[in-house]
Amino acid sequence: MTQRGEPIEYAARDALATGPVARDVLEQSPWWRFTLWLQPNRRARYTRAVASDPPPAPCKRAALDADDERLVIVERREWLAGQAGAAEADRLAREEPLELRVHGVAVATVMRTPGHDVELVRGFLLSERVVAAAREIASIRHCTTVTEPEAEDNVVLVQLADGCSVDLAALRRNMFASSSCGVCGKASIAAAMALPELPELAAPARHPALAVERLYAQPQRLRAAQPVFAETGGLHAAGLFTSEGELLVVREDVGRHNAVDKVIGWSAAAGVELGELILQVSGRVSFEITQKAVAVGIPVICAVSAPTSLAVELARRAGITLTGFMRGRRLCVYAGESRLGGGV
Repeated sequence: MTQRGEPIEYAARDALATGPVARDVLEQSPWWRFTLWLQPNRRARYTRAVASDPPPAPCKRAALDADDERLVIVERREWLAGQAGAAEADRLAREEPLELRVHGVAVATVMRTPGHDVELVRGFLLSERVVAAAREIASIRHCTTVTEPEAEDNVVLVQLADGCSVDLAALRRNMFASSSCGVCGKASIAAAMALPELPELAAPARHPALAVERLYAQPQRLRAAQPVFAETGGLHAAGLFTSEGELLVVREDVGRHNAVDKVIGWSAAAGVELGELILQVSGRVSFEITQKAVAVGIPVICAVSAPTSLAVELARRAGITLTGFMRGRRLCVYAGESRLGGGV
């Protein structure tokens, strides 16, 4: 059955994406009933799938404390068929601003889910090419002296290494990121579309082909490592996999680009090279996510949902492998198909 706080519709959609699910979940779903009204043949297809395939094993999800900083508990009332139900508590993903100050100068504000803020800032500095390498960052820490209560834990101070210079005025003019899309907050079209120098990516000829069968398993493994999404249904996720299928890290955030920055920041702190890893994201792939992968040298991006046209254009230009619409043992390849192969 569904997780607490996760709408029936999510479970119904996931059932079609990842395999059969209990029939009562679908029967409770207004989304499913509307789909059947539009496409009556889907009931027959799904009935055959339930009869022929065993249900997938449930994902193990970590229990979250009520005081987890990534969650907010609010009161809600559900209306069903025109009737109001009883008020009940609901868990929502927390969204708060994070101000980034470099040498005391406020240069960017991102809307994010609290947690792993240092990783987020480190990844942001690298993926936005504010610095060329992690060694150019001397320190990242939360500001402990704020004047407004709402700024507590929401301001991060960055000190760059000696000899590392940044045009802070230009950076400040170009940076403001919303939780939905960092690119749309940049101050000009030129800033949004600016491309870094394309790094040398891991060429397919120098490395074994990626086993597509291993890629198929990534979305479900990513989903199993999303405890806050399981509680709220409100966060994106990004994860880093090795070509052998090992999941190294998963991060969640209200902003899909923030989740990517967090895993980039984690890799920099852990000393993990990105040049042969796979970036798996839980939703669509935008230009900005591809831009971030290019900036730090990630050669493969896999997505549960669709890429945008500019994401595909950039991936092809940069030599990145880009896949989308990953559903069960199916995926669509939009760029860099030469990296892929059969086997497990």
